[in-house]
Amino acid sequence: MIQFDTENSLSNVHETIDATKQGKGWKKIFAFLGPAYLISVGYMDPGNWATDLQGGAKFGYTLIWVLLMSNLMALLLQSLSARLGIVRRKDLAQANREAYPPVTNFCLYVLAEIAIAACDLAEVLGMALGIQLLTGLPLVYGVSFTVLDTFLLFYLQKKGMRTMEAFIIALVLIIGLSFIIEIFLAKPPHAIGILEGFVPSSLNNEALYIAVGIIGATVMPHNLYLHSALVQTRKIRNTEPGIKKAIKYNLIDSTVALNAAFFVNAGILILAASVFYFSGHSSVAKIEDAHRLLQPMLGTSLAPILFAVALIASGQSSTVTGTLAGQVVMEGYLHLRINPWLRRLLTRLLAIIPAVIVILIYGESKVDALLVFSQVLLSLQLGFAVIPLIHFVSDKKTMGNFAIRIPTKIISWLVALILICLNVRLVVSAMMNVLSEDGHLFLKIIIIIAALAFAWLFILMTFYPLYSKRKKDRAAESMHGATPQLLNLSVNAFKRIAVALDFKSLDEKLIAHAINQGTKDSTYLLLHVVETAAAIFSGTSTDDEETRTDEGRLHALAAQLKQLGYNAETQLGYQHRVSEIVRIVKDFKADILIMGAHRHTGIKDIVYGETVNQVRHKLPLPVLIVN
Repeated sequence: MIQFDTENSLSNVHETIDATKQGKGWKKIFAFLGPAYLISVGYMDPGNWATDLQGGAKFGYTLIWVLLMSNLMALLLQSLSARLGIVRRKDLAQANREAYPPVTNFCLYVLAEIAIAACDLAEVLGMALGIQLLTGLPLVYGVSFTVLDTFLLFYLQKKGMRTMEAFIIALVLIIGLSFIIEIFLAKPPHAIGILEGFVPSSLNNEALYIAVGIIGATVMPHNLYLHSALVQTRKIRNTEPGIKKAIKYNLIDSTVALNAAFFVNAGILILAASVFYFSGHSSVAKIEDAHRLLQPMLGTSLAPILFAVALIASGQSSTVTGTLAGQVVMEGYLHLRINPWLRRLLTRLLAIIPAVIVILIYGESKVDALLVFSQVLLSLQLGFAVIPLIHFVSDKKTMGNFAIRIPTKIISWLVALILICLNVRLVVSAMMNVLSEDGHLFLKIIIIIAALAFAWLFILMTFYPLYSKRKKDRAAESMHGATPQLLNLSVNAFKRIAVALDFKSLDEKLIAHAINQGTKDSTYLLLHVVETAAAIFSGTSTDDEETRTDEGRLHALAAQLKQLGYNAETQLGYQHRVSEIVRIVKDFKADILIMGAHRHTGIKDIVYGETVNQVRHKLPLPVLIVN
């Protein structure tokens, strides 16, 4: 039942889908499609419904641009999460365990578990509310009934990853179709008004609060853990082209799935605007209010039924992904794996118990307040998932050539800053409401201590990777360890030798050094990159005089080498010097590269370009620099 030897993310389904088989068209992409759909359900859960309904009912179409912006943020962060899992074959929890000290990891683990329980609380309440709206059962019975989906998840996991993904996609289709039908049943939406809603506009305080709620509820922390694990259910080729292909197709998967979630959320907002805002019912703020008014407003009993069915589908689909996220977090942080049904049961009980207590003591009217509280708990955890993720995908030592570039890094940190500031604003607002009340001194002290602890953990988590990296670099410089024994100083002659020529006086010296590194049996590749304006524009189609002259020079030099008894080949490159040298050398499968350095620095590097350092950092082979 309990194991401690887990190495892979979601080890029971790790690499169970073979994506290495070659196919054509959609067959090539199909093997990678699926993980993002499991992620997308977190963006259309009952917590999102509440903010979308309020936004549409109170402000019409004016907040559609906020939905779009939050969707773009989510797409960026989920693509980073997928990149981490594809390149390092580790999920976010495992990467955290490697990077942070034990105390920090334990705190991050506890916060992640609280966030998952809080998310599951929202799904429990959403499903229970949907059951009540559909059947009329008291809410407490609906909450208790949701424990049965534990066995549904267990059945799906036994059937395999593809079955689970198909089940989730079916639920997403139910949600989407329900709202498409309801929008058609409603008064025709104002097409011009919808288009105007995509244009950013100024927001008053009330609209800003709802906008913050929409953005704050968009990126769920458990989704960042889960996505980095789900992409590992695909077996890929562990080569640079194989990894590039996996990143590309997972980006397509994420784009399609998250845009589907965007259309569902936009559909909820447009429905609320069409039915309530333009009819003067802008006071609709609760899910049950929207359900109650749909039939009289649309004149059909089908509308509230579809609404309740979509709500149940939303809650059910989200609970499946929440359980998987819990498995990822527990295995990654603790190296501990328990049976999926037990994990599901524990998570569900942690959500059901507070829901039942609140309903029994305070009544069903406090359900919305409990939903808001669950979102506040999620907000607290968000920064603790986003910041480590950006650190990890920016690290060239572990990500290699797949570390994110500077523009992506800047945008990622900007998105993180926006999300964290908005969520901190919600949390601080909730704290100030409690601190401003009279009495409750003990509660206020606990809140202040908790806030300071969170601030300490946040600062440590943000800056520790930078400090740790510098500390390791300094240790490597100052502590070289014991002097090694020089027992094996033989180096075999290189078989495939590439020589980068620039047709200057240094070329003869370069070729001489190349011959000195090999033998008569070696193959020598003479390469040159054409950088004329025509070459930059036309690439391999270039046929100007300089290109012809350069090609003739290469052939002449190769011919001389052949007369001396050496095997020589030639290759012209075009456009960007560094990338072309790297590409040609890799295609040639060279054992060593010989290239010249002109020893210019500073401004000359800017004017002429810095080639040597960029090339040697991008090639996993010896590079001999000849001055």
